[in-house]
This record gives sequence, structure tokens and C-alpha cells, in this order.
Amino acid sequence: MIILSLLFEVGNLGGLVAILFLIMFGPAVLLLVIGLILWSKKKKKTSKILFILAGVYLLVSLGICGALVGGF
Repeated sequence: MIILSLLFEVGNLGGLVAILFLIMFGPAVLLLVIGLILWSKKKKKTSKILFILAGVYLLVSLGICGALVGGF
């Protein structure tokens, strides 16, 4: 019985959680920063498109990765 419990024991999953959060928020934050840089350079239309892409990516990633983290 002890051997079976050792087979199912999982170690530290902190790195996996960090990777999931990086996948969830990384590209959205990157698009937001690029949009802010372009906003200051007076390229309003391009920056608005990047803001919209950042929002859509964040919405989709929170749905998919959030379901994975939540265990559904």
C-alpha cells in the first residue's frame, strides 16, 4: 500500500503553475506594452488594434487556461 502511494505522489508543481500564468498573461501584457509605446508615437489606429488583440487574448486564455487550472 505504501508503494502505491509513493507512485502517485507528485512533487513541487510551482514551475508548472508559473508557466501556466506566463502563458495566460504574458502575450496580453506584451501586446499592451507595445500598444502603449505606439500610442505615445501617435500611431493611434495600430495601438487600438493591439489593445483589442490583448483583450481578446486575455479573455480566451483566461477561459482555456482557467479551466485547466480549475480542473474542469
